Amino acid sequence: MDDEQCYRACSSRDSRFDGWFYMAVTSTDIYCRPSCPAVKPKRENARFYPSAAAAQAAGFRACKRCRPDTSPGSPEWDVRADVVGRAMRLIADGVVDREGVGGLAARLGYSDRQLNRLLMAEVGAGPLALARARRAQTARVLLETSDLQIAQVAFAAGFASVRQFNDTVREVFGRTPTEVRGRAGARAVEPGEIRLRLPYREPIALGHALDFLGLRAVPGVEEYVDGVYRRVLSLPHGTGVVELSPGPSWVWCRLVLADLRDLGAAVQRCRRLLDLDADPLAVDEALGSAELGDGGLGALVRATPGLRSPGHVDPDELAVRAVLGQQVSVAGARTVAGRLTCLYGKPLAAPQGGLTHAFPTAAALADADPADLPMPTARKKAIFALTGALASGAVRLDPGADRRAAEAGLLALTGIGPWTASYIRLRALGDPDVFLPTDLGVKHALARWGLPVSAAQSWSPWRSYALHHLWAGLSAASTVSVKEVA
Repeated sequence: MDDEQCYRACSSRDSRFDGWFYMAVTSTDIYCRPSCPAVKPKRENARFYPSAAAAQAAGFRACKRCRPDTSPGSPEWDVRADVVGRAMRLIADGVVDREGVGGLAARLGYSDRQLNRLLMAEVGAGPLALARARRAQTARVLLETSDLQIAQVAFAAGFASVRQFNDTVREVFGRTPTEVRGRAGARAVEPGEIRLRLPYREPIALGHALDFLGLRAVPGVEEYVDGVYRRVLSLPHGTGVVELSPGPSWVWCRLVLADLRDLGAAVQRCRRLLDLDADPLAVDEALGSAELGDGGLGALVRATPGLRSPGHVDPDELAVRAVLGQQVSVAGARTVAGRLTCLYGKPLAAPQGGLTHAFPTAAALADADPADLPMPTARKKAIFALTGALASGAVRLDPGADRRAAEAGLLALTGIGPWTASYIRLRALGDPDVFLPTDLGVKHALARWGLPVSAAQSWSPWRSYALHHLWAGLSAASTVSVKEVA
Protein backbone atom coordinates (compact mmCIF):
# COMPACT_ATOMS: atom_id res chain seq x y z
CA MET A 1 0.00 0.00 0.00
CA ASP A 2 1.23 3.48 -0.81
CA ASP A 3 0.72 6.45 1.51
CA GLU A 4 -2.50 7.55 -0.19
CA GLN A 5 -4.05 4.10 0.26
CA CYS A 6 -2.91 4.06 3.90
CA TYR A 7 -4.49 7.44 4.50
CA ARG A 8 -7.79 6.31 2.98
CA ALA A 9 -7.75 3.18 5.18
CA CYS A 10 -7.19 5.37 8.25
CA SER A 11 -9.91 7.80 7.19
CA SER A 12 -12.39 4.93 7.06
CA ARG A 13 -11.08 3.55 10.38
CA ASP A 14 -10.69 0.12 8.81
CA SER A 15 -9.66 -2.23 11.63
CA ARG A 16 -8.62 -4.83 9.07
CA PHE A 17 -5.35 -2.94 8.65
CA ASP A 18 -4.49 -2.73 12.38
CA GLY A 19 -1.01 -4.16 12.74
CA TRP A 20 -0.26 -3.90 9.02
CA PHE A 21 1.01 -0.33 9.37
CA TYR A 22 0.88 2.66 11.74
CA MET A 23 -0.02 6.30 11.16
CA ALA A 24 2.02 9.00 12.88
CA VAL A 25 0.90 12.61 13.24
CA THR A 26 3.57 15.29 13.05
CA SER A 27 1.41 17.92 14.75
CA THR A 28 0.97 15.82 17.91
CA ASP A 29 4.03 13.52 17.81
CA ILE A 30 1.86 10.42 18.36
CA TYR A 31 1.30 7.30 16.29
CA CYS A 32 -1.93 5.33 16.03
CA ARG A 33 -3.44 2.20 14.61
CA PRO A 34 -5.49 2.72 11.40
CA SER A 35 -8.80 2.24 13.25
CA CYS A 36 -8.09 4.89 15.89
CA PRO A 37 -11.38 6.73 16.67
CA ALA A 38 -9.65 10.11 17.05
CA VAL A 39 -10.20 12.84 14.46
CA LYS A 40 -7.98 12.10 11.49
CA PRO A 41 -5.16 14.56 10.83
CA LYS A 42 -4.66 16.56 7.66
CA ARG A 43 -2.95 14.57 4.95
CA GLU A 44 0.20 16.72 5.11
CA ASN A 45 0.58 15.89 8.82
CA ALA A 46 0.30 12.11 8.40
CA ARG A 47 3.26 9.77 8.12
CA PHE A 48 3.07 6.00 7.73
CA TYR A 49 5.36 3.33 9.14
CA PRO A 50 5.43 -0.45 8.65
CA SER A 51 6.11 -1.15 12.33
CA ALA A 52 5.61 0.41 15.74
CA ALA A 53 9.37 0.28 16.22
CA ALA A 54 9.88 2.45 13.13
CA ALA A 55 7.39 5.03 14.41
CA GLN A 56 9.08 5.06 17.81
CA ALA A 57 12.52 5.42 16.23
CA ALA A 58 11.19 8.46 14.34
CA GLY A 59 10.29 10.09 17.65
CA PHE A 60 6.58 9.37 17.93
CA ARG A 61 4.87 8.03 21.06
CA ALA A 62 1.95 5.62 21.26
CA CYS A 63 -1.59 6.99 21.23
CA LYS A 64 -3.24 6.64 24.64
CA ARG A 65 -6.66 6.23 23.09
CA CYS A 66 -6.21 3.42 20.53
CA ARG A 67 -3.11 1.86 22.15
CA PRO A 68 -1.45 0.74 18.92
CA ASP A 69 0.92 -1.64 20.70
CA THR A 70 -2.09 -3.86 21.45
CA SER A 71 -2.94 -4.36 17.75
CA PRO A 72 -2.81 -7.88 16.32
CA GLY A 73 0.54 -8.65 14.73
CA SER A 74 1.05 -8.18 11.03
CA PRO A 75 0.01 -11.28 9.08
CA GLU A 76 2.88 -10.55 6.70
CA TRP A 77 5.39 -12.15 9.07
CA ASP A 78 3.40 -15.39 9.21
CA VAL A 79 3.24 -15.60 5.42
CA ARG A 80 6.71 -14.49 4.40
CA ALA A 81 9.39 -17.18 4.35
CA ASP A 82 12.33 -14.93 3.48
CA VAL A 83 15.02 -13.82 5.90
CA VAL A 84 13.06 -10.73 7.02
CA GLY A 85 9.98 -12.79 7.85
CA ARG A 86 12.12 -15.32 9.72
CA ALA A 87 13.90 -12.53 11.60
CA MET A 88 10.61 -10.90 12.63
CA ARG A 89 9.30 -14.19 14.02
CA LEU A 90 12.50 -14.75 16.02
CA ILE A 91 12.51 -11.18 17.38
CA ALA A 92 8.89 -11.59 18.47
CA ASP A 93 9.92 -14.77 20.29
CA GLY A 94 12.57 -12.82 22.23
CA VAL A 95 15.76 -14.08 20.62
CA VAL A 96 17.43 -10.66 20.63
CA ASP A 97 16.84 -10.32 24.38
CA ARG A 98 18.27 -13.78 25.03
CA GLU A 99 21.07 -14.01 22.46
CA GLY A 100 21.66 -10.49 21.21
CA VAL A 101 21.75 -9.28 17.61
CA GLY A 102 24.73 -11.52 16.96
CA GLY A 103 22.77 -14.58 18.02
CA LEU A 104 19.84 -13.59 15.82
CA ALA A 105 22.09 -13.04 12.81
CA ALA A 106 23.90 -16.33 13.38
CA ARG A 107 20.61 -18.23 13.42
CA LEU A 108 19.73 -16.72 10.05
CA GLY A 109 23.17 -17.13 8.47
CA TYR A 110 23.75 -13.38 7.97
CA SER A 111 26.15 -10.85 9.40
CA ASP A 112 24.85 -8.29 11.90
CA ARG A 113 25.34 -5.54 9.33
CA GLN A 114 23.49 -7.35 6.54
CA LEU A 115 20.58 -8.20 8.80
CA ASN A 116 20.28 -4.62 10.06
CA ARG A 117 20.29 -3.33 6.47
CA LEU A 118 17.55 -5.77 5.39
CA LEU A 119 15.30 -4.95 8.35
CA MET A 120 15.76 -1.20 7.94
CA ALA A 121 14.78 -1.48 4.29
CA GLU A 122 11.69 -3.61 4.95
CA VAL A 123 10.28 -2.49 8.32
CA GLY A 124 12.05 0.79 8.98
CA ALA A 125 13.82 -0.37 12.14
CA GLY A 126 16.77 -2.55 13.05
CA PRO A 127 16.70 -5.59 15.34
CA LEU A 128 17.54 -3.58 18.46
CA ALA A 129 14.71 -1.12 17.87
CA LEU A 130 12.27 -3.95 17.15
CA ALA A 131 13.31 -5.76 20.33
CA ARG A 132 12.98 -2.52 22.28
CA ALA A 133 9.40 -2.07 21.07
CA ARG A 134 8.67 -5.66 22.13
CA ARG A 135 10.12 -5.01 25.60
CA ALA A 136 8.03 -1.86 25.96
CA GLN A 137 4.85 -3.79 25.17
CA THR A 138 5.77 -6.51 27.69
CA ALA A 139 6.47 -3.84 30.30
CA ARG A 140 3.05 -2.27 29.76
CA VAL A 141 1.34 -5.62 30.22
CA LEU A 142 3.24 -6.27 33.46
CA LEU A 143 2.55 -2.78 34.77
CA GLU A 144 -1.17 -3.08 34.13
CA THR A 145 -1.74 -6.69 35.20
CA SER A 146 0.69 -7.41 38.04
CA ASP A 147 1.62 -5.94 41.38
CA LEU A 148 5.36 -6.32 40.80
CA GLN A 149 7.62 -3.52 41.89
CA ILE A 150 8.80 -1.20 39.13
CA ALA A 151 12.34 -2.59 39.21
CA GLN A 152 11.02 -6.15 38.94
CA VAL A 153 8.93 -5.17 35.93
CA ALA A 154 11.98 -3.61 34.27
CA PHE A 155 14.09 -6.75 34.46
CA ALA A 156 11.21 -9.13 33.77
CA ALA A 157 10.48 -7.21 30.55
CA GLY A 158 14.10 -7.65 29.45
CA PHE A 159 15.60 -4.21 30.14
CA ALA A 160 19.23 -4.02 31.23
CA SER A 161 18.60 -1.29 33.81
CA VAL A 162 15.79 0.55 35.53
CA ARG A 163 16.96 3.82 33.99
CA GLN A 164 16.71 2.34 30.48
CA PHE A 165 13.26 1.02 31.35
CA ASN A 166 12.04 4.39 32.65
CA ASP A 167 13.37 6.26 29.61
CA THR A 168 11.80 3.79 27.17
CA VAL A 169 8.37 3.80 28.81
CA ARG A 170 8.28 7.61 28.90
CA GLU A 171 9.41 7.83 25.29
CA VAL A 172 7.03 5.17 23.93
CA PHE A 173 3.91 5.86 25.99
CA GLY A 174 4.38 9.48 27.00
CA ARG A 175 3.90 8.53 30.67
CA THR A 176 6.02 7.34 33.55
CA PRO A 177 5.80 3.66 34.59
CA THR A 178 3.77 4.68 37.64
CA GLU A 179 1.32 6.59 35.45
CA VAL A 180 1.01 3.63 33.06
CA ARG A 181 0.17 1.40 35.98
CA GLY A 182 -2.40 3.81 37.38
CA ARG A 183 -5.51 1.91 38.40
CA ALA A 184 -5.51 -0.36 35.37
CA GLY A 185 -6.15 -4.07 35.37
CA ALA A 186 -6.76 -6.72 37.96
CA ARG A 187 -3.74 -7.68 40.00
CA ALA A 188 -2.29 -11.16 40.01
CA VAL A 189 -3.95 -13.53 42.46
CA GLU A 190 -0.99 -15.91 42.65
CA PRO A 191 2.78 -15.54 42.02
CA GLY A 192 3.65 -15.34 38.36
CA GLU A 193 0.03 -15.01 37.19
CA ILE A 194 -0.80 -12.67 34.34
CA ARG A 195 -4.27 -12.13 32.87
CA LEU A 196 -4.57 -10.43 29.50
CA ARG A 197 -6.60 -10.22 26.31
CA LEU A 198 -5.22 -11.41 22.98
CA PRO A 199 -6.56 -9.33 20.06
CA TYR A 200 -7.32 -10.71 16.61
CA ARG A 201 -8.85 -9.67 13.31
CA GLU A 202 -12.48 -10.62 12.89
CA PRO A 203 -14.11 -12.89 11.95
CA ILE A 204 -12.72 -15.86 13.83
CA ALA A 205 -13.99 -19.41 14.25
CA LEU A 206 -12.35 -19.71 17.65
CA GLY A 207 -14.47 -22.65 18.76
CA HIS A 208 -13.20 -24.73 15.85
CA ALA A 209 -9.58 -23.94 16.72
CA LEU A 210 -10.06 -24.85 20.39
CA ASP A 211 -11.94 -28.03 19.47
CA PHE A 212 -9.12 -28.97 17.10
CA LEU A 213 -6.57 -28.61 19.91
CA GLY A 214 -8.80 -30.27 22.50
CA LEU A 215 -9.31 -33.37 20.38
CA ARG A 216 -5.54 -33.89 20.33
CA ALA A 217 -4.84 -32.95 23.97
CA VAL A 218 -2.08 -35.08 25.53
CA PRO A 219 -2.90 -36.21 29.09
CA GLY A 220 -0.76 -34.43 31.65
CA VAL A 221 0.29 -31.72 29.18
CA GLU A 222 -3.06 -30.41 27.91
CA GLU A 223 -6.73 -30.45 28.82
CA TYR A 224 -9.88 -29.09 27.23
CA VAL A 225 -12.91 -28.71 29.47
CA ASP A 226 -16.10 -26.68 28.87
CA GLY A 227 -14.60 -24.65 26.05
CA VAL A 228 -11.44 -23.75 27.98
CA TYR A 229 -8.10 -25.02 26.68
CA ARG A 230 -5.17 -25.32 29.10
CA ARG A 231 -1.65 -26.60 28.61
CA VAL A 232 1.89 -26.60 29.97
CA LEU A 233 4.44 -24.40 28.23
CA SER A 234 8.16 -25.09 27.98
CA LEU A 235 9.71 -21.62 27.79
CA PRO A 236 13.29 -20.30 27.58
CA HIS A 237 13.59 -19.56 31.32
CA GLY A 238 11.26 -22.17 32.81
CA THR A 239 7.85 -23.75 32.57
CA GLY A 240 4.44 -22.11 32.51
CA VAL A 241 0.76 -22.88 32.26
CA VAL A 242 -1.63 -21.11 29.90
CA GLU A 243 -5.42 -21.05 29.88
CA LEU A 244 -7.19 -19.84 26.72
CA SER A 245 -10.92 -19.19 26.34
CA PRO A 246 -13.23 -17.08 24.14
CA GLY A 247 -13.92 -13.47 25.06
CA PRO A 248 -16.38 -10.93 23.59
CA SER A 249 -13.95 -9.79 20.87
CA TRP A 250 -10.66 -11.22 22.04
CA VAL A 251 -9.17 -14.38 23.54
CA TRP A 252 -8.92 -14.49 27.31
CA CYS A 253 -5.41 -15.57 28.30
CA ARG A 254 -4.33 -16.53 31.80
CA LEU A 255 -0.64 -17.29 32.26
CA VAL A 256 1.18 -18.65 35.27
CA LEU A 257 4.92 -18.39 34.69
CA ALA A 258 7.86 -19.66 36.67
CA ASP A 259 9.90 -16.72 35.33
CA LEU A 260 8.20 -13.51 34.18
CA ARG A 261 10.95 -12.92 31.62
CA ASP A 262 9.08 -15.51 29.56
CA LEU A 263 5.94 -13.37 29.22
CA GLY A 264 6.69 -12.04 25.74
CA ALA A 265 7.63 -15.46 24.38
CA ALA A 266 4.59 -17.09 25.98
CA VAL A 267 2.17 -14.56 24.48
CA GLN A 268 3.71 -14.86 21.03
CA ARG A 269 3.55 -18.66 21.14
CA CYS A 270 -0.10 -18.57 22.17
CA ARG A 271 -0.81 -16.26 19.25
CA ARG A 272 0.88 -18.71 16.88
CA LEU A 273 -1.03 -21.59 18.44
CA LEU A 274 -4.39 -20.00 17.57
CA ASP A 275 -3.16 -18.23 14.41
CA LEU A 276 -4.36 -14.90 15.82
CA ASP A 277 -2.30 -12.71 13.47
CA ALA A 278 -3.98 -14.06 10.33
CA ASP A 279 -5.96 -11.84 7.95
CA PRO A 280 -9.21 -13.89 7.72
CA LEU A 281 -10.93 -11.55 5.27
CA ALA A 282 -8.13 -11.98 2.74
CA VAL A 283 -8.11 -15.74 3.19
CA ASP A 284 -11.90 -16.14 3.00
CA GLU A 285 -12.17 -13.84 0.01
CA ALA A 286 -9.55 -15.83 -1.89
CA LEU A 287 -10.87 -19.29 -1.02
CA GLY A 288 -14.53 -18.42 -1.40
CA SER A 289 -14.33 -16.43 -4.62
CA ALA A 290 -15.71 -17.72 -7.89
CA GLU A 291 -12.43 -17.00 -9.66
CA LEU A 292 -10.54 -19.46 -7.48
CA GLY A 293 -13.53 -21.47 -6.64
CA ASP A 294 -15.69 -24.25 -6.93
CA GLY A 295 -18.97 -24.32 -5.15
CA GLY A 296 -17.81 -26.95 -2.69
CA LEU A 297 -14.99 -25.07 -1.00
CA GLY A 298 -16.76 -21.73 -1.29
CA ALA A 299 -19.74 -23.16 0.58
CA LEU A 300 -17.46 -24.44 3.33
CA VAL A 301 -15.76 -21.06 3.66
CA ARG A 302 -19.09 -19.25 3.90
CA ALA A 303 -20.31 -21.75 6.50
CA THR A 304 -17.28 -21.19 8.74
CA PRO A 305 -15.85 -17.70 8.18
CA GLY A 306 -12.61 -16.88 9.93
CA LEU A 307 -11.40 -20.47 10.25
CA ARG A 308 -7.80 -20.49 11.45
CA SER A 309 -4.86 -22.82 10.87
CA PRO A 310 -3.69 -23.73 14.40
CA GLY A 311 0.05 -23.78 14.94
CA HIS A 312 1.88 -24.96 18.04
CA VAL A 313 3.68 -23.58 21.09
CA ASP A 314 6.58 -26.05 20.76
CA PRO A 315 7.64 -27.11 17.25
CA ASP A 316 9.81 -29.99 18.50
CA GLU A 317 6.88 -31.38 20.49
CA LEU A 318 4.61 -31.19 17.47
CA ALA A 319 7.15 -33.03 15.31
CA VAL A 320 7.47 -35.87 17.84
CA ARG A 321 3.69 -36.15 18.14
CA ALA A 322 3.32 -36.24 14.36
CA VAL A 323 5.58 -39.30 14.20
CA LEU A 324 3.90 -40.93 17.22
CA GLY A 325 0.58 -40.58 15.44
CA GLN A 326 1.58 -42.30 12.22
CA GLN A 327 -0.96 -44.98 11.27
CA VAL A 328 -2.79 -44.94 14.62
CA SER A 329 -5.98 -43.34 15.91
CA VAL A 330 -6.14 -39.98 17.67
CA ALA A 331 -6.86 -41.74 20.98
CA GLY A 332 -3.96 -44.14 20.47
CA ALA A 333 -1.52 -41.34 19.74
CA ARG A 334 -2.66 -39.41 22.82
CA THR A 335 -2.18 -42.49 25.00
CA VAL A 336 1.38 -43.08 23.81
CA ALA A 337 2.28 -39.39 24.12
CA GLY A 338 0.81 -39.28 27.63
CA ARG A 339 2.81 -42.33 28.66
CA LEU A 340 6.06 -40.82 27.39
CA THR A 341 5.21 -37.57 29.17
CA CYS A 342 4.89 -39.34 32.51
CA LEU A 343 8.18 -41.19 31.98
CA TYR A 344 10.37 -38.46 30.49
CA GLY A 345 8.59 -35.12 30.92
CA LYS A 346 9.58 -32.58 33.55
CA PRO A 347 7.05 -32.61 36.44
CA LEU A 348 5.47 -29.30 37.39
CA ALA A 349 6.43 -27.97 40.80
CA ALA A 350 2.70 -27.50 41.50
CA PRO A 351 0.33 -29.52 39.28
CA GLN A 352 -2.76 -27.62 38.15
CA GLY A 353 -5.81 -29.76 37.59
CA GLY A 354 -4.94 -32.39 35.01
CA LEU A 355 -1.70 -30.63 34.06
CA THR A 356 1.24 -32.41 35.66
CA HIS A 357 4.23 -32.43 33.28
CA ALA A 358 5.90 -30.57 30.46
CA PHE A 359 6.20 -32.58 27.26
CA PRO A 360 9.56 -34.38 27.08
CA THR A 361 12.40 -32.59 25.34
CA ALA A 362 13.93 -34.05 22.19
CA ALA A 363 17.13 -34.72 24.13
CA ALA A 364 15.26 -36.70 26.79
CA LEU A 365 13.43 -38.81 24.20
CA ALA A 366 16.62 -39.40 22.21
CA ASP A 367 17.96 -41.24 25.28
CA ALA A 368 14.70 -43.06 26.06
CA ASP A 369 14.52 -46.79 26.61
CA PRO A 370 13.16 -48.38 23.40
CA ALA A 371 11.02 -50.64 25.59
CA ASP A 372 9.03 -47.57 26.65
CA LEU A 373 7.84 -46.95 23.08
CA PRO A 374 4.93 -49.35 22.38
CA MET A 375 5.07 -49.18 18.61
CA PRO A 376 6.54 -50.99 15.60
CA THR A 377 10.31 -51.05 15.25
CA ALA A 378 10.24 -48.84 12.15
CA ARG A 379 8.42 -46.08 14.02
CA LYS A 380 10.81 -46.36 16.98
CA LYS A 381 13.68 -45.78 14.57
CA ALA A 382 11.85 -42.75 13.20
CA ILE A 383 11.36 -41.33 16.71
CA PHE A 384 15.03 -41.76 17.61
CA ALA A 385 16.18 -40.35 14.28
CA LEU A 386 13.95 -37.30 14.70
CA THR A 387 14.73 -36.59 18.35
CA GLY A 388 18.45 -37.07 17.73
CA ALA A 389 18.37 -34.58 14.85
CA LEU A 390 16.37 -32.05 16.87
CA ALA A 391 18.60 -32.41 19.94
CA SER A 392 21.80 -31.98 17.91
CA GLY A 393 20.48 -29.08 15.86
CA ALA A 394 20.77 -30.97 12.57
CA VAL A 395 17.09 -30.15 12.04
CA ARG A 396 15.77 -26.83 13.32
CA LEU A 397 12.09 -26.05 13.73
CA ASP A 398 12.24 -22.74 15.63
CA PRO A 399 10.23 -19.72 14.41
CA GLY A 400 13.15 -18.58 12.27
CA ALA A 401 13.75 -21.90 10.54
CA ASP A 402 13.85 -21.99 6.76
CA ARG A 403 10.69 -23.96 5.91
CA ARG A 404 12.05 -25.65 2.80
CA ALA A 405 15.34 -26.59 4.44
CA ALA A 406 13.51 -27.94 7.50
CA GLU A 407 11.21 -30.07 5.36
CA ALA A 408 14.16 -31.41 3.37
CA GLY A 409 15.98 -32.26 6.61
CA LEU A 410 12.94 -34.11 7.91
CA LEU A 411 12.52 -36.11 4.70
CA ALA A 412 16.14 -37.21 4.96
CA LEU A 413 15.43 -38.91 8.30
CA THR A 414 14.52 -42.56 8.64
CA GLY A 415 10.78 -43.21 8.73
CA ILE A 416 9.56 -39.67 7.91
CA GLY A 417 7.64 -39.39 4.66
CA PRO A 418 5.99 -36.53 2.76
CA TRP A 419 2.76 -36.50 4.80
CA THR A 420 4.56 -36.24 8.14
CA ALA A 421 7.06 -33.65 6.91
CA SER A 422 4.30 -31.53 5.37
CA TYR A 423 2.15 -31.75 8.50
CA ILE A 424 5.09 -30.57 10.60
CA ARG A 425 5.59 -27.71 8.16
CA LEU A 426 1.88 -26.87 8.42
CA ARG A 427 1.67 -26.67 12.19
CA ALA A 428 5.17 -26.45 13.67
CA LEU A 429 6.40 -23.86 11.15
CA GLY A 430 3.06 -22.13 10.54
CA ASP A 431 3.25 -22.34 6.74
CA PRO A 432 -0.05 -20.99 5.30
CA ASP A 433 0.35 -22.86 2.01
CA VAL A 434 0.53 -26.59 2.81
CA PHE A 435 -1.78 -29.21 1.34
CA LEU A 436 -1.95 -32.95 2.17
CA PRO A 437 -3.41 -34.68 -0.89
CA THR A 438 -2.72 -38.19 0.47
CA ASP A 439 -4.51 -37.60 3.78
CA LEU A 440 -7.53 -39.90 4.07
CA GLY A 441 -9.68 -37.17 5.56
CA VAL A 442 -8.81 -34.84 2.69
CA LYS A 443 -9.61 -37.57 0.14
CA HIS A 444 -13.01 -38.19 1.71
CA ALA A 445 -13.75 -34.45 1.83
CA LEU A 446 -12.76 -33.89 -1.79
CA ALA A 447 -14.90 -36.82 -2.87
CA ARG A 448 -17.87 -35.64 -0.79
CA TRP A 449 -17.92 -32.19 -2.37
CA GLY A 450 -16.88 -33.31 -5.82
CA LEU A 451 -13.57 -31.43 -5.84
CA PRO A 452 -10.58 -32.67 -7.85
CA VAL A 453 -7.18 -32.81 -6.15
CA SER A 454 -5.93 -30.43 -8.84
CA ALA A 455 -8.23 -27.72 -7.43
CA ALA A 456 -5.80 -27.25 -4.56
CA GLN A 457 -3.36 -25.46 -6.86
CA SER A 458 -5.83 -22.60 -7.26
CA TRP A 459 -6.10 -22.23 -3.48
CA SER A 460 -2.47 -21.13 -3.10
CA PRO A 461 -1.14 -19.29 -1.09
CA TRP A 462 -3.83 -20.28 1.43
CA ARG A 463 -3.90 -24.06 1.01
CA SER A 464 -3.40 -24.65 4.74
CA TYR A 465 -6.71 -22.90 5.41
CA ALA A 466 -8.41 -24.83 2.61
CA LEU A 467 -7.13 -28.00 4.28
CA HIS A 468 -8.74 -27.03 7.58
CA HIS A 469 -12.00 -26.17 5.84
CA LEU A 470 -12.06 -29.65 4.31
CA TRP A 471 -11.36 -31.29 7.68
CA ALA A 472 -13.90 -29.11 9.48
CA GLY A 473 -16.50 -29.83 6.82
CA LEU A 474 -16.57 -33.53 7.61
CA SER A 475 -19.29 -34.46 10.07
CA ALA A 476 -18.50 -36.34 13.26
CA ALA A 477 -19.75 -39.53 11.64
CA SER A 478 -17.47 -39.16 8.62
CA THR A 479 -14.40 -41.27 8.11
CA VAL A 480 -11.45 -39.13 9.07
CA SER A 481 -7.76 -39.54 8.59
CA VAL A 482 -6.03 -42.04 10.86
CA LYS A 483 -2.82 -40.08 10.34
CA GLU A 484 -4.05 -36.55 11.15
CA VAL A 485 -3.53 -36.93 14.89
CA ALA A 486 -0.56 -34.88 16.04
